[in-house]
Amino acid sequence: MSTTQMLKGILDGCILAIIKDKEVYGYELAEKLEEYGFQSFGEGTIYPLLMRMQKEKLVTSTLRKSTAGPRRKYYSLTPKGELELAEFMERWDYLQSNVNRVLKHEFKGEDNHA
Repeated sequence: MSTTQMLKGILDGCILAIIKDKEVYGYELAEKLEEYGFQSFGEGTIYPLLMRMQKEKLVTSTLRKSTAGPRRKYYSLTPKGELELAEFMERWDYLQSNVNRVLKHEFKGEDNHA
């Protein structure tokens, strides 16, 4: 399984988490993901996700003047987006915990020090 396949569902949650801290425009979002260690995501990946999230009313956008070039579309979370992020974080904690147990051969509720 490729990293891209694994990232498919996770990327939405990461994007919501970044937008929660501060409204951002698409290219800035790609830069932030790269700062966190993700491979470069081009406009072909980021913008369709943002458009879908906007249709689902998870994010909203505002056009603003830019100091360099045309106006930029800044994205921020809606209340529905904040709820989706909270739910994603719960699902992520659950999955991460269980996957780590499997990888380390640790059984829930058992002491592995036999």
